[in-house]
Amino acid sequence: MKKTAIFLSLVFLIFSCSQKEGQQNLEASAFQKAIQSESIKQILDVRTSEEFQNGHLEGSVNADIQSPGFQQVVSSLNKKETVFVYCLSGARSASAAGQLKEMGFSKIVNLTGGMLAWQSANLPVATSQTSNASNGLTETTFAAKIKGKPMVIIDYNATWCGPCKQLSPILKAWVKAQKGAVELIEIDVDDNQELAKSKKIEAIPYLEMYKNGEKTWSSVGLIGQEELDKSLGK
Repeated sequence: MKKTAIFLSLVFLIFSCSQKEGQQNLEASAFQKAIQSESIKQILDVRTSEEFQNGHLEGSVNADIQSPGFQQVVSSLNKKETVFVYCLSGARSASAAGQLKEMGFSKIVNLTGGMLAWQSANLPVATSQTSNASNGLTETTFAAKIKGKPMVIIDYNATWCGPCKQLSPILKAWVKAQKGAVELIEIDVDDNQELAKSKKIEAIPYLEMYKNGEKTWSSVGLIGQEELDKSLGK
C-alpha cells in the first residue's frame, strides 16, 4: 500500500509539473475539442508546404520547422494565447513545442500522433486548391499493386523521418538476404495520405508483410533483422 501511494504521488507530481510548464499532449479528439473551446484559435502546422497543401487542419498556419522562416512566422503569434501545434506523426511538433516554450509561449498543445492520428480518427481535413493528395494510392490500387505477389513487405515511411532512414538499409539488406523470396515496396505516407488514413497508420516507420495478398504481420518503429525474421512466420 505504501509503495502504491508513493507511486501515485510521483505520478501526480509529474503531471502537475507538466501542467505548470504550460505544455500538453492531446489525442486527436481531445485536441479538436480543445481548439473548439478557444475563442482565439492559433493552430500551427510545422510540416513542409507540400504536406500542408495535401491536407491540413482548418484555420492552421504553415511554418515548416526545418525552414529559416519558422521563427518569423511564429513571432507573429500571440504568446499569451494557446498555440496548437501539429505535424504528420508528432515528432516535429514535439520539437516545435520545445522551441515555442523557449520563445516565451505560455500555453502549448501538441497533437499526439499528428495528422496520421487525426485522419485515422476521421476528423475533418482542409485541402489547398493545389493539393495532389488524390494522386496517391487507395486501398483498391494498393490491392492491385500487391496482387499476384507470393510475399511482399511494405515499408511505410517519409523523407523527413529519422527512424525510417535508419531502417531502410537494414530492411534492404534483409530483403536481399531472402534471395528473391520477398519483394520490398516502399510507400511515402506524405504522398499516399488516403491509403495511410484507411490503414489507420498513426506512426512510422510501419511495416506490413503480405503473403498472396493477405496481411500476415505488421510492425511499428525501428527494428532489426531478428525481428524482421519473425515476419516470415517460421
